[in-house]
Amino acid sequence: MRHRPVIPIVPTSDEAESPERRAFLKIMAASIAMAGASCSGPPQEVIVPYVRMPETMMPGKPLYYATAFIHGGYAQGVLVESEMGRPTKVEGNPAHPASLGATGVFAQASVLQLWDPDRSQTVQRGDALSTWEAFKAALLPQRADWDASGGAGLRILTGTTTSPTLADQIAGLLTRYPKARWHCHDPLHDDAGFEASQLAFGEAADMLYRFDRAAIIVSVDADPFADWPGGIRYAREFLRNRRSDSPQFDKRLYALDASPQLLGALADNRLSMPPHEIERTVWRIASRLGMASGDLSAIPPASDQRAARWEEVLAKRLAAHRRQSLIVAGGSVSPRTRALVHRLNEHLGNLGETIVPIAPVEAQPQNHGESIATLVEDIHSGAVTSLVMLEVNPVYDAPPDIGFEHALSKLPFSAHLGLYRDETALAAKWHVPATHGYEQWSDSRAFDGTASIVQPVIAPLYHGHSAHELLALLTDGEEQAGYALVRRYWQGKQQGGNFESFWQQGLRQGLIAGSASSALALSGLPELPPRPDFNGPALRALFVADPSVGGGEFANNSWLQELPRPFSTMTWENAALLGEHTAQGLGVRSGDVLRLSLDHGPERVVEAPAWVWPGHAEGAITLPLGYGRWGAGRVGNGVGFDAYRLRVLRGSHALKAEKTGRQVAFATTQNHQQMEGREIVRMAALDEFRRNPHFANDEPRKRTPVMSLYPQWQYRDYKWGMAIDLNACIGCRACTIACQAENNIPVVGKEEVARGREMHWIRVDRYDVGPASHPRSAFQPVPCMHCETAPCEEVCPVGAAVHDSEGLNVQVYNRCVGTRFCSNNCPYKVRRFNFLQYANTAIDRPRPAFNPEVTVRSRGVMEKCTYCLQRITRGRIEAEKLGRRLRDGEVVTACQAVCPTEAIAFGDLNDPMSKVNRAKASPLDYALLAELNTRPRTTYAALVLNPDDDLEQV
Repeated sequence: MRHRPVIPIVPTSDEAESPERRAFLKIMAASIAMAGASCSGPPQEVIVPYVRMPETMMPGKPLYYATAFIHGGYAQGVLVESEMGRPTKVEGNPAHPASLGATGVFAQASVLQLWDPDRSQTVQRGDALSTWEAFKAALLPQRADWDASGGAGLRILTGTTTSPTLADQIAGLLTRYPKARWHCHDPLHDDAGFEASQLAFGEAADMLYRFDRAAIIVSVDADPFADWPGGIRYAREFLRNRRSDSPQFDKRLYALDASPQLLGALADNRLSMPPHEIERTVWRIASRLGMASGDLSAIPPASDQRAARWEEVLAKRLAAHRRQSLIVAGGSVSPRTRALVHRLNEHLGNLGETIVPIAPVEAQPQNHGESIATLVEDIHSGAVTSLVMLEVNPVYDAPPDIGFEHALSKLPFSAHLGLYRDETALAAKWHVPATHGYEQWSDSRAFDGTASIVQPVIAPLYHGHSAHELLALLTDGEEQAGYALVRRYWQGKQQGGNFESFWQQGLRQGLIAGSASSALALSGLPELPPRPDFNGPALRALFVADPSVGGGEFANNSWLQELPRPFSTMTWENAALLGEHTAQGLGVRSGDVLRLSLDHGPERVVEAPAWVWPGHAEGAITLPLGYGRWGAGRVGNGVGFDAYRLRVLRGSHALKAEKTGRQVAFATTQNHQQMEGREIVRMAALDEFRRNPHFANDEPRKRTPVMSLYPQWQYRDYKWGMAIDLNACIGCRACTIACQAENNIPVVGKEEVARGREMHWIRVDRYDVGPASHPRSAFQPVPCMHCETAPCEEVCPVGAAVHDSEGLNVQVYNRCVGTRFCSNNCPYKVRRFNFLQYANTAIDRPRPAFNPEVTVRSRGVMEKCTYCLQRITRGRIEAEKLGRRLRDGEVVTACQAVCPTEAIAFGDLNDPMSKVNRAKASPLDYALLAELNTRPRTTYAALVLNPDDDLEQV
């Protein structure tokens, strides 16, 4: 129910411009907006809860709805938790092939985006407020022109689309208006991959990688464990036999990369080199395997002895593992070399074994760069009079050399549908607010083609419209509900059987059973792809999606802005990453500001702070995208630098870099990545593990009784504990965001992070190990250890840090007086203090997104990981209703649930068959800083690597 807002008293004229009045009006405007938004209510159509449907909605008992989180056009099955009609948390759908019960950081943070008060809330005509009815009226003359000309002049621009219903609607639109055209633009679209399959096989195809079947894996500047559509599944399949509970370690991973990547951090052997050197290496390996024409002298030689040794060893290993090897290419590798990788996999017999080709999942497979360039050319030629843009932002992220913004200004009619009034919306003639993915009916496909029906969990907060509804209006001139449009499509596809049963089953499970794509039988073309130009520029720009804000679509999400980047632990900005020797040649150190411009190209200059990392390839600079926004919202505007300004559609990304003389200070959460001889992350090679399985722990010390002044407490009921497998941690930091969403952890902002006052309850530390010339990264999640002899409890003067009867180290907030003695006495530094009133500020999330089961802490108290005590309590209550104990797996912490690789085990240590006990029984199990006698309940499985000895010697 909507409540009538109280009309404020208007200040007198002499105080009309006072700061107090402006602050008062801002607060009242936000309050009125939130009063309307938080009472939106459920959708009008029937939505189906996951697994079973309750008879009534019980206060305090959340419901879960199976739907899909669509990112980059691809579906990831999720379960959205709804608290009395308010979506508050996202979990992975165990039945979905792309999530397997886990999610990534973007899916976790999507619920915050849903409640973002900066979202577009009304139709706009230019800079003026308008209405949906006015927009429909403006379409009438446009449709009359399209009817008369067969759609000549009409263009539709979308991003990557896998929605079967949307593709069917666009096909219907093009049937009605045959002279209209459909263009696609996604700045992160894999255009090189599309071209590579055409060059290799003569047709477009997607590749499904089976990491569980491969014994030898070679990554050619690819990072399939990161933000790929199938990244969660790929990471889990690779690590399945590398876990501490099944330490077979029968796979070996080699990585050739130019910039730091999650896969490279996991690799047994990693070699960093610039992109043109990586391509030379691949072609020389193909020559050694009998693929490329000519001899080795036709290809430029290896740059050094180490690179030469690598190509020799890799060729030997691949030849010895035919049908059991896998080569995956991506990143900055050219289409020609990626096509050669496809042919190498075919030559080695990997197609159909470790790689399964399928028909393209994307509804409109094409080169997105060329597509939007063609659109701009048509606009300049006068062939376009009407442009409708569906949830894209080309004014910000299209290559500047095509001049999209200038072309858009020439159009008499342009309409933009988007979640925000972003840069493109500001330049368009009309802007229509879009519904969030959790507010709309839709459908989408996963990386393997599996289709999901997207059902809303809440009615549109700001009366937005979906792309389906807008397309229906364009085609037929009538409003149609997205629910009816999606149902109609699937009803037409359903042959025989009961459609209602099919529909209900699809909503309940979150996917359409049997909808995955079938394998294609591909064979290579007679000729190999032509060789690329191996002469790289002296300094090349590498463009990557930022690991926290993507391509810019999450720039206004404060959780993600404050999420530390995996390698730099930087927050609230991006930086130009470069290697040590490149930095020395430029005379810069980390924090120095560089002036970057295109060498012999358009005059575009970007100033970016430098971040120097020894593991980065020399002769290249990595530029994270997604920053430098001016239409993102109050959180994302003016943050970082815009790397899109240096992208070009055609030509080289040769850079010119100069030192400006200015410096900036980064807000990082970890300022030192060396272990300094301490065994924080314990690790060994596979041979050492086989000689001494207990290398990570001290068995005699384990058998020695622990001396204490306190009597031993007997835990007769439950005894909670956690085990974290470092072999399975990929450093993605999904656990950090999941903990933040579950436990109402506030955002503090860049200045507070720089002071060391970040509030995350679980951090992921990263350490450089190995030789300084080519270090590797080791990740270690660190929550509260829940020590049995907790140092924090002994020093608290008011008993705010106490132990409960089940072994949890809990914090009583209303006792805490803020002495911070506990934090000073904690050797793990996992306790966080509310120095300021962080909650309910402009950069924090709005109140409807709070988890009602967790207290929102006020200023001046210490907070920390509680093992998700609210989940333990909820599970215990449900078990007591049934008159039994909790079973293993019934309580899952937020960090455990989200982990893509199942690196975290949690459970009852009094249950001898529990998963956590099995993990702690591993010979790799060890306690962090065990010499301090804190007896932590959280322990780790040491890291075991399987390096190739022939490569370790160079």
